[in-house]
Amino acid sequence: MAIAARTGLVSYFDGSTELEGYLAIPTESAKAPRPIVLVVHTWTGLDEFARAKAHMLAELGYIALAVDVYGKGRRGTTHAECGALMTPWTEDRGALRARLLAAVAAAKTIEGGDGDRLGVIGFCFGGLCALDLARANAPGLRAAIAFHGLLHPPNLGAQPSIKAKLLALHGFDDPLVRPEGMVAFEEEMTAAHADWQVVAYGATGHAFTNPMVHDYASGMFYREIIADRAFASMRALLAEAL
Repeated sequence: MAIAARTGLVSYFDGSTELEGYLAIPTESAKAPRPIVLVVHTWTGLDEFARAKAHMLAELGYIALAVDVYGKGRRGTTHAECGALMTPWTEDRGALRARLLAAVAAAKTIEGGDGDRLGVIGFCFGGLCALDLARANAPGLRAAIAFHGLLHPPNLGAQPSIKAKLLALHGFDDPLVRPEGMVAFEEEMTAAHADWQVVAYGATGHAFTNPMVHDYASGMFYREIIADRAFASMRALLAEAL
């Protein structure tokens, strides 16, 4: 049975930059602090898709914070706008890491949350962000899950051993990360002594969790059955880690 949630906007900062996240908290009282799961958006910015995933997590009993990478009010609606918003962050992974760690710091201040039991899920660009938080060994992070995420490393120097459990849920036919990219990621995670899993779905491209995406020619399309399988894997790992 799903748990009802209360929601609202929350402001936090990365330096002088104001960010506006979306918080979903179960309304059912809890005897102990609840685990917190961050949700990182696609290249569009914090949109209804990310907010819906925060609701989903709250209904599972987690406190969920959909984070804002781009800054308050900065959202994309066209491919050009989204690319212009995302590219500076994929090109400066050090700045991206700092921006994501600001979200972790904000999550740790949420009333009723357990800052030592954190998870993160992300989609597309957000999948890269989830994995980068694991690579950063963000304080309290126990699980990082990437849905059709970008997988390439940040190249920020020697990678220490990764403490969080990692799960990459990926379409085998994803045009943005080909099978050799998955293998390279697996080798990276093995070298970092991570507890990692990669699930590759056949006949599946990019953005397979998003019902609004149907660009078959570009290899980006929704697959309901695969989305269901992926979210089941997410639920299992969060339950195990948190």
